[in-house]
Amino acid sequence: MCSNYRPVTRADRMLAFFGVERARDEPPQDIWPLGLAPFIRLAEDGSGRARCDDGVFGLLPHFATELAYGRRTYNARSETVHRLPSFRDAWRRGQRCIVPVECIYEPNWESGRAVRWAVLQPGDVPFGIAGIWRGWKSPDGRELLTFAMLTVNADGPPVFGRLHRPGDEKRMVVIVDPKQYTEWLTCPVDEAPKFFRQWQGPLQANAAALAPRAPAASSVHSRRPPIQPA
Repeated sequence: MCSNYRPVTRADRMLAFFGVERARDEPPQDIWPLGLAPFIRLAEDGSGRARCDDGVFGLLPHFATELAYGRRTYNARSETVHRLPSFRDAWRRGQRCIVPVECIYEPNWESGRAVRWAVLQPGDVPFGIAGIWRGWKSPDGRELLTFAMLTVNADGPPVFGRLHRPGDEKRMVVIVDPKQYTEWLTCPVDEAPKFFRQWQGPLQANAAALAPRAPAASSVHSRRPPIQPA
């Protein structure tokens, strides 16, 4: 599972590696659930083009009554995304997205305690994680975009086999081959599960700096990200 990661926020890297423009250009900062970060989805004008928007990390279903619900829905298991109430509407509507990341963070317990490790691609190359998204309207009428990352079982891969608490199931995010970004966003819903597989490309994991305290939910409120027309 991934609850903490570093998003791609620089406009030049978003364009070079993902082929989409980002209106803002910011230095990357680590993100936790309820934080705001860019994600890539299809424009809603029927053009088939991809666009970059900012959304809340933690998908909020229509029945969520508060932002804090997203603390439970930042990851969606590929085995159950089609049927769990929190995710199934977005899945059935084909509201899939790509979450562009510089690295993700996971705990390594080989020392007997949790040590924060960064998982990344060699050569400072960012990667795209398969996700789902939906819009959410808060009780006060404010509209937000929200998203979650998809995960699969991670038994076998050497990197993720060293991570997570002993005894817990090994899970990893679904990493999309860059050549298949468009296909992931556009394929019919019944074909999307073919992407639910372990990443075979190169990854490395290294001990990372200690995580600063996760930002409070108020930081999300202060920026008030609207749903922008496609």
